[in-house]
Amino acid sequence: MRVCILLQITDDAGMTGAAEEVAAFEKPTERPEDVGLLLADGKALLAAVQRRVVKVQADTWAGRHRCCESCGTRRRCKGSYPVLFRTLYGDVQLASPRLHRCACQGGDGPATVSPLRDLLPGHVAPERLYLEARWASLVPYAAAADLLADVLPVPEGRIVVGLDGGYVRDWDDRKANFELIVGRSMPEDRAPRYIGLVHGYDQKPKRRLFEVMRQQGLQANQDVTFLTDGGEEVRSLTELVTPEAEHVLDWFHIAMRLTVLEQYARGVAHHDEKEGERLLSELGRTKWLLWHGNGHRARQHADDLRDDVKALEMDYPHLGKFARSAQEFAVYIRSNSGSLINYGERFRAGERISSAMAESTVNAVVSKRFAKRQQMQWTRRGAHMLLQTRTRALDGTLRPLFERWYPGLANDNPATADQVNAA
Repeated sequence: MRVCILLQITDDAGMTGAAEEVAAFEKPTERPEDVGLLLADGKALLAAVQRRVVKVQADTWAGRHRCCESCGTRRRCKGSYPVLFRTLYGDVQLASPRLHRCACQGGDGPATVSPLRDLLPGHVAPERLYLEARWASLVPYAAAADLLADVLPVPEGRIVVGLDGGYVRDWDDRKANFELIVGRSMPEDRAPRYIGLVHGYDQKPKRRLFEVMRQQGLQANQDVTFLTDGGEEVRSLTELVTPEAEHVLDWFHIAMRLTVLEQYARGVAHHDEKEGERLLSELGRTKWLLWHGNGHRARQHADDLRDDVKALEMDYPHLGKFARSAQEFAVYIRSNSGSLINYGERFRAGERISSAMAESTVNAVVSKRFAKRQQMQWTRRGAHMLLQTRTRALDGTLRPLFERWYPGLANDNPATADQVNAA
């Protein structure tokens, strides 16, 4: 059977919101351990309810303090910054709004204020601090931390997964290529792991990706960020892998496309300086909007740029390429609009916004062993099998697998990491 748990919140004014699904469990009844909620189910439920309740309370508090306490004037908002509120039932990511100082305050005090700073001064719930202090006073700190993690949904750190694609020549159709998808899963507190598969050959690619993260200790309520180039195949691989996952279009590929467009705009400036400067200014504005997470206006600017380039009439030799690139960029931003974030905010918080590590993963996994420069041809099965071997060799998990198959190997001297990577 399927158990679905709904949450409905009534605000201070008595307005009741819509019932929202916070957890769903598939509960067979075949064994004793199937009866009732498991510990993992309870932790996931508590974490999901906590996130929604805390966010509603934080939004209510921020809305209540939007106006100036002295004159009642509504203060202008200057964006927000991320706040991680650590609670007994998991960590909650909040957006703390920054409000401009009211004109009635004159020049006194800070230029901006953050209402959530007054509500959450230490970013830690008192109840969590109490239990941590009480248990740590009775048992060693490490044992107390383990106990908290066992019985409460205290999540692990974020896992960042960078995915990218590479192409090799097809053995059956030597004029064609097929795609390899490779990636690297990097938890905050564990060793990274590689993943590789042949798109279209692997029948359960999401299961393969999930298993890599599960072996790294993935929890049901753990935050996962997938950074990709926005390709349809790679993007579809990240859907519904884990409940707390988000897909982010990485900044590296956005900046790379903008750089190409800027080069074309500089070429236009050699033929019409005024028009070239206008296009460069428009590109700069589009880049600024994307960096600050204003996807709606960025899409409008990308569409306007496409139309402006189409309307150009001059002898610029690369005008056709410029028009095609502007069209592709507009489609690219619109297709990935749901994956655009506030890159500046994430960058200032020290979080990853680029899949540069995925680019290096392509070189580490594909380029070296698949000999891209030599243009070797591969069958899909052969390429898929080599990807599994190569990624395990890079992870250092190849020898344990062979020792399970051939127990006699456990008595031999293990190969060094350098020997494995050189294989």
